[in-house]
Amino acid sequence: MFGSVLTNTVNSITIQQFALCFFTSILCGLLIAAAYRSAVNAKKDFLITIALIPAVVMNVIMLVNGNLGIGVAVAGSFSLVRFRSMPGKASDIAVIFLAMAAGLASGMGYVVYALIFTVGVLAAALILYRVPVLAENQNFRHVRITVSEDMDYVDAFKNVFERYAGTYHLETVKTVNLGAMYQLSYEVVLKNAGEEKQMIDELRIRNGNLPVICSMHAPAAQSL
Repeated sequence: MFGSVLTNTVNSITIQQFALCFFTSILCGLLIAAAYRSAVNAKKDFLITIALIPAVVMNVIMLVNGNLGIGVAVAGSFSLVRFRSMPGKASDIAVIFLAMAAGLASGMGYVVYALIFTVGVLAAALILYRVPVLAENQNFRHVRITVSEDMDYVDAFKNVFERYAGTYHLETVKTVNLGAMYQLSYEVVLKNAGEEKQMIDELRIRNGNLPVICSMHAPAAQSL
């Protein structure tokens, strides 16, 4: 059932074998792209890239199969590639690896295995994506507070956080505006998410109405 359709050496791959592996890799790529689009609002160019990665990997695996010299040359070529895009999300990295794995299986001729593996992983991912137990804590917040440089910030917001948060922790302190101000970054778990506005209002009173940023996600520089 999981046998390879490439029963011959790489020098004698038939058109039928190549077509079967190629269309299997394309199908796996389309399934991955479609499933990712249903779960995440991804850009079109990224989805197209995901759909094509299995076919590209399949072709590379077919070419280097059994040829050490070509394998070393391809590895050297890929080592020259530099990715200059913005840091991606963990889910982006996961689907890229899934697409590469599907292309690897297709390139080695395990077309049935590639399809079953792709469908199985996608089904598991979609189920886990919707399982409430793995959902984000809706009461968790990243709070960034800007204060003047002459303010003693150590206990300035303690009473506010104790009133509205179950737990809170000061993560980082950094200077902004050429050292004229400090920016405090807290990790906070609210007692009641509906009281977020009241907490922000009280924080603004304490910091002299300077900027207060409250978000559910960490700043981009701290994300995977």
